[in-house]
Amino acid sequence: MRRIKRKRKQKQSVSSNRNAHPSTNQETGRNRLLLSPSIKDNIEQIQRSIGPSSDVTIRQFCSQKGGDADIAIIFIDGMVNENIISDFIITPIMGKVELLRHSLSPLFDLEQKILQVGNVKRISEFESLYTSILSGDTVILLDKITEGIVIDTKSWEGRGVTEAQAQTVIRGPHEGFTEALRVNTSLIRRRIKDKNLCIETKQIGTRTKTEVAIIYIKDIADEKIVQEVRNRLEHIQLDGILDSGNIEELIQDNTFTPFPTIQNSERPDSTSAGILEGRVAIIVDGSPYALLVPALFIQFLQSPEDYYQRLGYGFIRFLRYVSVFISLLAPSLYIAITTFHQEMLKTTLLISIAAQREGIPFPAFVEALIMEITFELLREAGIRMPRAIGPAISIVGALVLGEAAVGASLVSPAMVIVVSITAIAGFTFPTFSIGIPFRILRFGLMVLAATFGLFGIIVGLIAVILHLCSLQSFGVPYMYPFAPLEMNDQKDAVIRFPKWMMKSRPKPFTKWNQVRMGNSYALNNRKNKR
Repeated sequence: MRRIKRKRKQKQSVSSNRNAHPSTNQETGRNRLLLSPSIKDNIEQIQRSIGPSSDVTIRQFCSQKGGDADIAIIFIDGMVNENIISDFIITPIMGKVELLRHSLSPLFDLEQKILQVGNVKRISEFESLYTSILSGDTVILLDKITEGIVIDTKSWEGRGVTEAQAQTVIRGPHEGFTEALRVNTSLIRRRIKDKNLCIETKQIGTRTKTEVAIIYIKDIADEKIVQEVRNRLEHIQLDGILDSGNIEELIQDNTFTPFPTIQNSERPDSTSAGILEGRVAIIVDGSPYALLVPALFIQFLQSPEDYYQRLGYGFIRFLRYVSVFISLLAPSLYIAITTFHQEMLKTTLLISIAAQREGIPFPAFVEALIMEITFELLREAGIRMPRAIGPAISIVGALVLGEAAVGASLVSPAMVIVVSITAIAGFTFPTFSIGIPFRILRFGLMVLAATFGLFGIIVGLIAVILHLCSLQSFGVPYMYPFAPLEMNDQKDAVIRFPKWMMKSRPKPFTKWNQVRMGNSYALNNRKNKR
């Protein structure tokens, strides 16, 4: 009796589910709500699911006079090109109503004979219908047909292609990415006209369904790296992706490190150059920043302008490496020398610093800490303030506070100079994200310098170097080509060699097709002169 009752309950539950969802596919492993043959039921289901949204437009037509609606066009106002819908969808359908009414295969006739648009596909599930509508497509439903037609009519207001804001150059392209995915991919297509350039698009985010594009050159990029990118993106289980920064945080190798292991760029030329090296680009719809993987430490100190200027400009890159040490070590070295190692200074300089510090109530560490925190506050305030007054507030605040602090004998003039040089060195980094870890580690080295002097600074540097050497980015050593040492790739590390000498791509990014340049004119000209 119990078995009979259980079977009856199961039959009743199955029948109730079928009544509630007449088009649910029970054969598959998941519940997929399929389109119903009744267009009225389909429209009611859409209205129930989407809710009372005023921007959802459902345009219904009757193929015969006095009959019920048997054609429905569904789209979201503000996300579609209304001219395309009016001129190439509604007008042709209105003129071919008789053809559709007497057609044996109305979907085929609608696709091949009536619609005057390019990108057309069929759907049979409500989930695909919702995704298409909410992405800016237009859906056409016919009565007594269990399939619908999706037409690409995306068009919404967005920012045009403008100059890059954070990664500026003097010489070179001034175009920057926008928030539109297809505009960004077209900017890369325009620079790399290669049939092997692949653009794979995925939807990530259970609610936002954000489109994410993976871009690479299939005969250059390492297939293992490309597959690793695919796997990490597929394992993202999140309700919303609003910017490429969300993707970066979810797919990076090491979360608990201050150093970025994924490079971001708002420049199409830099992204294209990375793709030509064998790297993989990730572009997120709604974000003007592309991600490049794998990423090396040296690439965060390379500017696109290094490759547009002549060879002598490689000296500027060397200055960036010098600025790394200044930004990281200047305050801590001042604290260590003035506190523990005064014998390292000349007598005249030592007397000058001692005279400046006469009357200062704080030790060198507290003095440096006050100035560094004050400058960080000014930097953050300048970024968050309105653009019209942000720079003025930063400059005036720094000048007034610095002068007032010296006049009040809270800090010494030498400390103001040290903090100023440290700040200037931090502004030389081409990528904003690489400056953040040095700003954080600077405070730790200041504590070590105030506690142990130069010995503490050396121990801190060794710890930082060991940490950097332990990092990887998608299986590639982060400190390559320094650790492991690769002499051939030193041509584009600390300084840039002439273009005709850099014939090969970086070895970690590609396993084949490493040669990227033949005998150039400059090289042939040199051989002829000899």
